[in-house]
Amino acid sequence: MKSSKRILAVMSEWGYWGIELVGPMSKLVAAGYEFDFATPKGKRAPVLPPSIDTTYRDPALDACVTTQEDAALVLAFEKTSQLDKTLNLSAMFPERPYFSHPGFLREYEAYHEKRRIAQEKAVAEYDAILLVGGSGPIVDIVNNQRVHDLVLAFHAADKPIAAICYGVATLVFARDFNERKSIIADKHVTGHCIEYDHHDGTGFVGTDFNMGPPPYVLEYILADAVGPGGQYHGNFGKRTSVIVDFPFITARSLQCSHEFGEKILEVLDEGLRRYGW
Repeated sequence: MKSSKRILAVMSEWGYWGIELVGPMSKLVAAGYEFDFATPKGKRAPVLPPSIDTTYRDPALDACVTTQEDAALVLAFEKTSQLDKTLNLSAMFPERPYFSHPGFLREYEAYHEKRRIAQEKAVAEYDAILLVGGSGPIVDIVNNQRVHDLVLAFHAADKPIAAICYGVATLVFARDFNERKSIIADKHVTGHCIEYDHHDGTGFVGTDFNMGPPPYVLEYILADAVGPGGQYHGNFGKRTSVIVDFPFITARSLQCSHEFGEKILEVLDEGLRRYGW
């Protein structure tokens, strides 16, 4: 298939971690790729304040995790108008009807036809998708049926699916509705390891609600989803953790952002299919 040199970044309306978008994006843009951005309802994704605060100290790592260079990159991006053109996933993909609805069968048939058209359009327009991390995805990305249908389209088309931090959790739940089988079964992946989980303070832009710890241990659900034929790689103690097991490119957290971008580019332009394991 001819390359369109376009990437679709899927982002949360409850906040994205700045460098987890801008880091990989800068590598890809430098190589000639263009980006579109999408959120569940089309609202511009806000940047999470700690991701542009160079004094923010991550309690699990006991370190300031936002560098001056990364903060500058994110702030420069935020000053552009690129996110003003954010696409609306609810307009791009149909909603699966409730089985209890009186007109269910006809609606379900219509859903499948609309989904097929939306999936074909997405894989024709984009070379890869990027699931951006931060705490926001916990709210509106991870268990979002429309996001799942987008991911399933790229999985069926054997096209790259990149995810970082809590964006990786989406891969656990993006499953064919009839088969109910994990698409990362027998695969090698990484994601936020338990040692990096906060005991408290999981919050979201636009609300003062503090969830406390994350609502699930990402390491555990990833390890269960890949099953005995695959493997979760936390790489605790190593500064970065990026895993390529095509079509998946997964990254543990913000420290991996630049390496993550390099590997996405190598997958797209050099045919990389395995890395980090």
